[in-house]
Amino acid sequence: MTLRSLRTGAWRTSSRSQNTGTCVEIGRAPGLVGIRDTKNRDGGTLHVDTNTFNAFVTAVKADRLH
Repeated sequence: MTLRSLRTGAWRTSSRSQNTGTCVEIGRAPGLVGIRDTKNRDGGTLHVDTNTFNAFVTAVKADRLH
């Protein structure tokens, strides 16, 4: 999967979003994670490398971000 296929590929919304429409979606490509606003999918995508994204998720789960 390339950056181009990330733009058109499958995106996933958090299972914790509870259909409120106030969440983000992620899409994955090798070595890359795309993050976008569910309410404004055409408004732009933040791209980060997989290691950075995994470190962020780990910090969130450990409640290290304040």
